Amino acid sequence: MIYSYQRLESYIIDLLQSMGCSKYDSKIISDVLIKAELRNISSHGVSRLKDYVNLWKTKRINPNPDISIVHETLSTAVVDGDSSFGMIAGEYAMNLAIKKAEKVGTAWISVRNSNHFGIAGYYAMKALEHDMIGICMTNANPLVAPTFSVDRLLGTNPIAVAIPAGKYPPFVADFATTPIARGKLDLMHKKADKAPEGYVQDKDGRPSNDPNILTSGGAILPLGGDYLHGSHKGYCLGAIVDIFSAVLSGANFGPFVPPSVAYLPVLENQPGIGTGHFMGAMRIDAFQKADEFKAQMDLWIETFKNAKTDSYHESVIIPGEPEREWEIKNMKNGINILDKIIEDLNIIALEQNINPL
Repeated sequence: MIYSYQRLESYIIDLLQSMGCSKYDSKIISDVLIKAELRNISSHGVSRLKDYVNLWKTKRINPNPDISIVHETLSTAVVDGDSSFGMIAGEYAMNLAIKKAEKVGTAWISVRNSNHFGIAGYYAMKALEHDMIGICMTNANPLVAPTFSVDRLLGTNPIAVAIPAGKYPPFVADFATTPIARGKLDLMHKKADKAPEGYVQDKDGRPSNDPNILTSGGAILPLGGDYLHGSHKGYCLGAIVDIFSAVLSGANFGPFVPPSVAYLPVLENQPGIGTGHFMGAMRIDAFQKADEFKAQMDLWIETFKNAKTDSYHESVIIPGEPEREWEIKNMKNGINILDKIIEDLNIIALEQNINPL
C-alpha cells in the first residue's frame, strides 16, 4: 500500500510519543526511518518499529535518555547514549562531530550504550550542508561468520561516507560490509524469495539460499561470499567497523553486541556497554578551498559518468545516485509498504491506542 511522507511521519511520532519519547526525539527517529524508506532502503525503515517496540517493552531501549560525554578532547569525544534509540545517540554524536570540526578542522566521535540507529548514510549526510565530509559506522548484533568460521562473531557493520560536490549531487556511499543486511533477508523471507548464492551459509558452513537460515543457526557471509571471491576483505572491513565503533568507545564488540530483537537474550558479563557507533566530520577548507575541492569532485564525477560502459548498462553509477532517484520518486508518488508490515504496525497501533496507518 502507498503512503505519503506525512502519513508515515504522523504514525511514527504518535507511536513513539505513546512509548514516552519526547516530540523532538520522535521527530528525529521518524526522519531517519522515513529517509530509509524514501531512499529504497526499506530494510531499515518502518519495518524496524516492531523490533523497537518489543525492545522498549523489555526495557532495553530508554525513551528518555540522558546522553552524556564521558571523555573529550578538542577533536574527539566518547558519548554514552544511555540505552537510547540509536537515532538519538547518533544525531547527538554527529552534531557534536560537526561542531568540533567547525573549530579544529576534523573531529571523531565514538559512541557506546546505544541501539540500532537506522541507515548510516543519514548521519554522514548531515555534514554536507556544512561543507564537510561525513563518515559514519556502526557495529551490530552478531550474525556474520568470519572467513573460514561457522561462529557468528560480527554484525553487518555498515560504513557510510558523504562527500559534497559543486554542480552535481553529493557522493554518498552507504553499504554493509556483507552482501546483504539482516533486514533485507527478512524482507526476502516475507516475499518468499530465495537468497542469492554467496549471501548466507547454514550452521555447518555450507552454502544456502534460505533467507530464514539465521533462525536455524546459519550465518550471513562477509562481503565477497567466500575466500576465493575476497570474503577475507569483507571480514577485514567488518572488523575495522567493530573496533572503531566498540573497542574504541567501550561498547560491546563482536559476539557480545546486544541483539536488536527482544526475543534473543542479552549475554551476561559483557565486556562493554550496548551497541557502538563511530562518527567523523572533516571540514573541506581544512585541506583546500571548498570551491576548488567541489570543482575537482565535479570533474571526478564527470570522469566516471563518461566512462565507457558494458553492453548491459547505460552509464556508470555514482554512489548515492540510485538512492537519490528513489527519494525523488517516492517523495512525489508515495512510499510503498508491504501489507505484512502494515498488519504488524496496525496491531501495534491497537496496543498503543493510537490511530492505525
